Amino acid sequence: MRRQLRSRRAPSFPYSYRYRLDDQDELNQNYLADEEEEAEEEARVMVVPKSEEEEEEKEKKEEEEGQGQPTGNAWWQKLQIMSEYLWDPERRVFLARTGQSWSLILLTYFLFYASLAAVITLCMYTLFLTISPYIPTFTERVNPPGVMIRPFAHSLNFNFNVSEPDTWQHYVISLNGFLQGYNDSLQEEMNVDCPPGQYFIQDGDEDEDKKACQFKRSFLKNCSGLEDPTFGYSTGQPCILLKMNRIVGFRPELGDPVKVSCKVQRGDENDIRSIRYYPESASFDLRYYPYYGKLTHVNYTSPLVAMHFTDVVKNQAVPVQCQLKGKGIINDVINDRFVGRVIFTLNIET
Repeated sequence: MRRQLRSRRAPSFPYSYRYRLDDQDELNQNYLADEEEEAEEEARVMVVPKSEEEEEEKEKKEEEEGQGQPTGNAWWQKLQIMSEYLWDPERRVFLARTGQSWSLILLTYFLFYASLAAVITLCMYTLFLTISPYIPTFTERVNPPGVMIRPFAHSLNFNFNVSEPDTWQHYVISLNGFLQGYNDSLQEEMNVDCPPGQYFIQDGDEDEDKKACQFKRSFLKNCSGLEDPTFGYSTGQPCILLKMNRIVGFRPELGDPVKVSCKVQRGDENDIRSIRYYPESASFDLRYYPYYGKLTHVNYTSPLVAMHFTDVVKNQAVPVQCQLKGKGIINDVINDRFVGRVIFTLNIET
């Protein structure tokens, strides 16, 4: 509240007192000015809380209005924003890019991948010009021939019971299917009868078709399936076929055929008392070498050696190792059990 000072009429004083009264008037005026400033500050303080209260009331009203609206509007707004991002009809932009921007991006990527494909194609074309599709360029790492046996057996374990055909019938089916290409009539029709004991070398261009020598199914005799359709499994005398993997240009060294020899890998050697081989030489004749590749040596038939285990101990597992024997043959590689040898197990139950 403003304080008002009552004006009093000053009595007549001597001239020396007049200056004192003037100083008193200045003090009073200063006091009144200070009072006015304080009043204005109080008025401001009273006004500020009101403005804050008004703002809080507005926020509460907005929240109430927002709570009163259905929640679906928020999802609808998000869908609108998403649709506008995908396609904005006003600005005519798709995924925040104009048609010109998309065209430049697509053109850039097309030129990049086209040039990349052209470089790769050129490299491949140059590579194929330097290699032959008929003869491998590098054969140093495949010189030692590997071997494989038939019929197929899981983990190379031949387990069967002679008195239970279901345990060995799948071996018979596997052998019959494998030997279909060795039928005598088919071999006589496709291949030629070559003289044994010498290489069958064929001159000419590398892309010329080569002839193949006959290897008839009848060469396997008791293991051919012609005389005994069960291949000896019904009597506990199983037949197992062994073949060398094909290597283009391979020739047994010194003109000596590669032979096959089987024995007990570990244990009593008397567990296998008798083995018959077919052909009787237990070797791969020289007339089936060299091999010229599958593109030109189309009818080539890999020679086989059949092992007929006629006397094997029964009711126990017998580990068998069959090795290739010959000049330049490697059969003692520890970390590869199929280079020059094969190891399998016979477990014949009665």
